[in-house]
Amino acid sequence: MTLPPVEQQPQTRTGPLLGTWKLQSFTDEDLATGQKTDLFGAHPSGYVNYGPDGRMYGILLKEGRKAPDTLIPTDAERVDLYSGLIAYAGTYSIEGDLISHHIDASWNQLWTGTTQVRQFRIDGNSLYIKTLPARNPLTGNESSAVLVWIKVE
Repeated sequence: MTLPPVEQQPQTRTGPLLGTWKLQSFTDEDLATGQKTDLFGAHPSGYVNYGPDGRMYGILLKEGRKAPDTLIPTDAERVDLYSGLIAYAGTYSIEGDLISHHIDASWNQLWTGTTQVRQFRIDGNSLYIKTLPARNPLTGNESSAVLVWIKVE
């Protein structure tokens, strides 16, 4: 059996970022007005996971999402469900206090194939992720968001 050259072998990541984190808050700041909004409510839900294999996924859900009346949602119910969702998966890389999410699959096909760069810091069992200034995919406004996550033990 022969192994691939070292540069082609998967890299194992280590450190406090690894594991699953539960969403606690998601606050967006409109850069033009300075107004802060909890776009997904005061108690959104969701998870982000960073694996030792360099893969990640994230899902964010709006507080109070209503289940459709039947198994197959109406068009209006689909729109409502979609507008309360952000989800993607891919790989990640870290450089200093920046984490890059290299997106392979996404709820919004425009994000698939892109790299989303975020600032991050860990304080105890809390992970703080701040988006860089960009056009918000939910509001269309230039904004920056802060997401606070708690480590799932």
